[in-house]
Amino acid sequence: MTLSFPEGDPVPVEDHPIPARDLRDYEQFIYREARYADEHDYDAWEALWTDDALYWVPVAVSHQSPRTKVSVMYDNRNRIRTRLTQLRTGKRYAQAPASNLRRVVSNIEIEGTVESESGHVDTVLGANFILFESKEGRNEIWGGRVTYQVRDVHGELKLVRKTVNLANQAEALPNMGFLI
Repeated sequence: MTLSFPEGDPVPVEDHPIPARDLRDYEQFIYREARYADEHDYDAWEALWTDDALYWVPVAVSHQSPRTKVSVMYDNRNRIRTRLTQLRTGKRYAQAPASNLRRVVSNIEIEGTVESESGHVDTVLGANFILFESKEGRNEIWGGRVTYQVRDVHGELKLVRKTVNLANQAEALPNMGFLI
């Protein structure tokens, strides 16, 4: 089995990993990450990321690299910080006022382990989600599959990579300013 992360090259994933943690630990981490995003707790959400983080929302599942195809979002750690700084100012007009968000995350699976460029052995997780967005009388429902690469850093789980593949990616996408 291989995974493609934003670097573009497929990464081998162990088919039968022995995770360092129980699935429930990973589920709680993913649920907490979703809650922080939904509740606009930008400080707590930002604290979940490693320094070598990448956050990618490709335009299509078939896109294997943001270097050769357009992306909805492709942020490294500095860009994540900048995006959150903009949201904290209240001057990101696409989100003034902020959307009301609630997501349901399900079907969380440990997909394998991968060795990162820094030599860490990270756990790769997959999950489905449904996101309800309400803003100024307009409601949207988003759904898709998320791939997470998480790392144990001094006993705490941290987010290394997050790739969001939207189920409705073939449609014209309205403003998705709520994305952090």
